Amino acid sequence: MTGRVRAAGSVPGAVPEAVWGSGPGAVSGSGPEAPSAVGGADGGAAALLVRCRALVRPALARAVRRLHPWTGEMAAFSLGWADVDGTPEPGASEGKGVRQALAVLGAEAVGADGRVAVAGAVAVELVHAFSLLHDDIMDGDAVRRQRATVWKAYGTGPAVLAGDALFALAVQSLAEAPGRHTGPAVRRLGDTLNDLVRGQAEDLCFEGRPWTGPGAVPPDAYRAMAEHKTGSLLGCAAALGALLGGAPDTTVAALDRAGRHLGVAFQAVDDLLGVWGDPAVTGKPVHSDLRRRKKTYPVLAALAADTPAARELAALLDATGTPGGPGAAPGGPDAAPGGPGALPGTPAVTGSAALPAPGATLDDPATAAHAASLVERAGGRDATLREAVDQLGAARACLRGVPLAPGPSGELDALLEFLLHRVV
Repeated sequence: MTGRVRAAGSVPGAVPEAVWGSGPGAVSGSGPEAPSAVGGADGGAAALLVRCRALVRPALARAVRRLHPWTGEMAAFSLGWADVDGTPEPGASEGKGVRQALAVLGAEAVGADGRVAVAGAVAVELVHAFSLLHDDIMDGDAVRRQRATVWKAYGTGPAVLAGDALFALAVQSLAEAPGRHTGPAVRRLGDTLNDLVRGQAEDLCFEGRPWTGPGAVPPDAYRAMAEHKTGSLLGCAAALGALLGGAPDTTVAALDRAGRHLGVAFQAVDDLLGVWGDPAVTGKPVHSDLRRRKKTYPVLAALAADTPAARELAALLDATGTPGGPGAAPGGPDAAPGGPGALPGTPAVTGSAALPAPGATLDDPATAAHAASLVERAGGRDATLREAVDQLGAARACLRGVPLAPGPSGELDALLEFLLHRVV
């Protein structure tokens, strides 16, 4: 993680031309740095993500370049293109580009050239960047992709401004796209933005609800939150590609539904990584979601089990303080990573961690480790994996229900499989 932050009140310089151009410092998406962004993806998914990034990256860079130099610098930092001072940092902290790939494949799957989806791909990538930037502020996360988050590097106010700029730029970029499908595409993006904000509100409100009892979060409420917060943008990405490619409404709707199911699966896997992910891979502290008392699927599923481990987990959570409610900053998510971390699909944790000391909180590593062990023993991890697999199956069923081009359809399926087994 970079230790550098921009000094308060300092005036940014212009982002170096190399960040935007095609010179040695630029991230084109097709160079040797690009596969690092997909971690352990299989070769097919890695090549697919690289191909789509190479198609979209020039237009995305042109869009971000239109911003004010200061917000442009923060945007370049958030996208992993540059360090905190604007120095080009090709591929070091760039995301996987899943949403832009879904947009491109959505167009290709309906028989169109992937280039018709570029404006939609740019829009969903900008929305995704905006959502992560504001989400990090609301959650108090200090680290993302092994380096400081934008609010830690630049300050909260500037980071809010940068997120606002990305939000506006996403709508503007899509609205300026040529063609008769632009109006419906912008309306779909607007609906998605409302869904995304609704999901984030639900997620924050969950933090103030009790772990058990009448006010606890039921599985259906969690799925609705995940569909809004995560699935809406994934569905929008695939649907925008199909819409801009001239597909009929039934096909556009099917791709949207597939993306929404994928989003619930994606969120479930993300929840697993939030408890058991390796900090060296996820870029976040071990047990980060537990320490923030997030109402994630593994914990909710574990608490729903009528087992001794579930009852012990409920008692532990009740004894370690109450959630801060919507918008509350976490107690210590930026503490130094440590302890074991296991990825989905790796051998399960065995045994039990030492009991926490009286008065301990989930900020205490031993207490968080014990809570993670109880979640595992109560079946929360296995239940979350089953949920992810079921949602992936539902996404595939949506895709099978409409006529799609075989090649791009197969690539969509490969991407779905990768997202289920992703490591970042």
